[in-house]
Amino acid sequence: MRRLSRLPVAAASAEQPLVDGPAGWWVVGAAFLSMYTVFGVTYSFSAFFRSMANEFGIDRGRTAFFFALTTFLYFVFGVVSGKVADRIGPRPVLIFGAVSMVLGLLATSRVDNLYVGYLTYSIGVGIGVACGYVPMLACVGGWFAEKRTTAMGFAVAGVGLGTLVNAPLAERLIERYGWRQTYVIMAVGAGVLMSIAALGAKRPPAAGVAGVATSLTETIKTSRPFWLLYISMFVFAFPLFMPFVFMTDYMKEQGSDRSAGLLLGLIGLASIVGRLGLGRLAARTKPLALYQGSILVMGLSFALWFVAGPSYGLLLAFAVVMGVSYGGFIALAPAVAADIWGPAGLGGLLGLLYTGAGLGGLVGPPVMGRAIDSLGYRPALVLAMVLGVFDFALLLPVGAATRRGGPDQR
Repeated sequence: MRRLSRLPVAAASAEQPLVDGPAGWWVVGAAFLSMYTVFGVTYSFSAFFRSMANEFGIDRGRTAFFFALTTFLYFVFGVVSGKVADRIGPRPVLIFGAVSMVLGLLATSRVDNLYVGYLTYSIGVGIGVACGYVPMLACVGGWFAEKRTTAMGFAVAGVGLGTLVNAPLAERLIERYGWRQTYVIMAVGAGVLMSIAALGAKRPPAAGVAGVATSLTETIKTSRPFWLLYISMFVFAFPLFMPFVFMTDYMKEQGSDRSAGLLLGLIGLASIVGRLGLGRLAARTKPLALYQGSILVMGLSFALWFVAGPSYGLLLAFAVVMGVSYGGFIALAPAVAADIWGPAGLGGLLGLLYTGAGLGGLVGPPVMGRAIDSLGYRPALVLAMVLGVFDFALLLPVGAATRRGGPDQR
């Protein structure tokens, strides 16, 4: 595979002064708002978990499938949304995603059949996230050269803030209005916020995406780093989504009346620190090493959950450590991809790469739910730790392959 050509920052600035300029930061703001909205909806699912399971009379594995199918679809749809945004710009893609998310949430609030609910929620929210995440990340990458990693870190901080605000908010709304009416409220809010974000979703200038976009088919066939990153994302999804799906249920099982939404919100807050702090640090060093370290720390953080039992203090510590490392993963994954393959065609490449996480998100939550149903939480948490360490080891050859001559090494 041919390594993508890079355009020096000075040359980019001479051709198009908007690269690394003030206009790009308005796009960062739009991306932040978009990700705040779509992930705020998605990562509040734990608050709905017990209410929906009770109403439909289903076990943890089948309830977790709502989240799993949604995760799978938004990463799979990300391949399409990323490529479309590369061609026509992010604004029409984001508007389409807003319509999809609103309709999906409204339809889910009315369903009486479990399997219809799987479709309305997963397709509506899945398309919404696919349109609000990958295209906006790629758009930000095209608006920056020298400050690309920092800008992406600020953009994906919206995911953390969305979790921080919406998980506890959904918990309160469900207590007051029930889960169905809460989805109606979230639909209205998502529609308004994504429409505002669309106003700032501007196609990047040509200088920001200079280079030759490598064929995705060629990347799949020839790039060893691509496949290592792809498999790593699949494995990473198994432990990653555990708190977002099961934390409320875990607290109920422990007999605790403390807020699971606050724990999820703290994960979101800590992830902002990880996104901004590690994103800025990666601008001064190699993103790959920080990315690898984030995955290792995320896996080891489950040891805190394992020993916590009903201790809210230890669960808070888990939320902080897990959140910082998870934030590093979110901020650094696109930076690693841009560092290896360059910004040209980044939307399609990220969309393809994230299907690995989508497959992991499809399989992981139901498998973990079944493990919890059969064995309990402690063995499932041990499995999460083991998978995190294995994932770190899986990524170690990526740097060596790149140093031997670029991403085309087999």
